[in-house]
Amino acid sequence: MYIKIGQIVNTHGIKGELKIISDFKYKDKIFVKDFNLYIGKNKECLTINTYRKHKIFDMVTFYNLNNINDVLIYKGEDVFIKKEDIKVDDYFDEDLIDLEVFSKDKYIGKVKSILKGVKNDNLIVDNNGIKNLIPNIKEFIEKVDLENKKIYIKEIEGLINEN
Repeated sequence: MYIKIGQIVNTHGIKGELKIISDFKYKDKIFVKDFNLYIGKNKECLTINTYRKHKIFDMVTFYNLNNINDVLIYKGEDVFIKKEDIKVDDYFDEDLIDLEVFSKDKYIGKVKSILKGVKNDNLIVDNNGIKNLIPNIKEFIEKVDLENKKIYIKEIEGLINEN
């Protein structure tokens, strides 16, 4: 399974360096020398040669791509990783998609997507067209049960749209 971790927004200099914009929460595990990234719709596998942080960008070069002309074709392309290539103690945000959400024993809906925010992310939960935004933080999420594909949220007055 591929996970989108960002997008190549531009080149930098003439030696094949690329600017990636990414809000992936495990950057320290993927932006390392010899890690494989998969670029574009065809998921072309490229291996990181160098990495550095520059302002809000993750700057990378890939092996055998040492010239701006070699990397211009990647500008604007999405960047992916293979989920099995990294190990995390937690779960990936993508693991929450399609999980059923409950408050106590009451069914709230299914997670349809995740809305990235500045302070925290929000789960967009849909139940037959009724949508709820649930902050993806421990104050609201009681338990994530990946095995049974369920999320249990705390009962907080006003959090759930009852209409």
